[in-house]
Amino acid sequence: MSGIVFFKTHKLNELKKFYTEQVECKIWMDQGDCIIFQNGNFLFGFCQRDDVDKCGIITFYYDAKSEVDRFYEKFKETATSSPSKNKKYPIYHFFTFDPEGRMLEFQYFLRK
Repeated sequence: MSGIVFFKTHKLNELKKFYTEQVECKIWMDQGDCIIFQNGNFLFGFCQRDDVDKCGIITFYYDAKSEVDRFYEKFKETATSSPSKNKKYPIYHFFTFDPEGRMLEFQYFLRK
């Protein structure tokens, strides 16, 4: 079983560039007005539509804390704060936004 999460967008070309160049995702499938991205085992897509979906958080998790720090360096201008340990959940993370205002989270699961 696999799945894909789709979002409606007004900025398909801008998101294509952002997610491939800045977030380092691969294009899994380009269907013209819909693009599906892959980041590890995570598939998510955007379709050019009249409305925009900005609900929820797109979370990317990594096997190394240093990867979160590396992405923070890319996004520190738009990040809501620097990476930190979450007191409630065993994660190290930070939040930022994509070009259309969707919240993104970059995180590492802290192992006990």
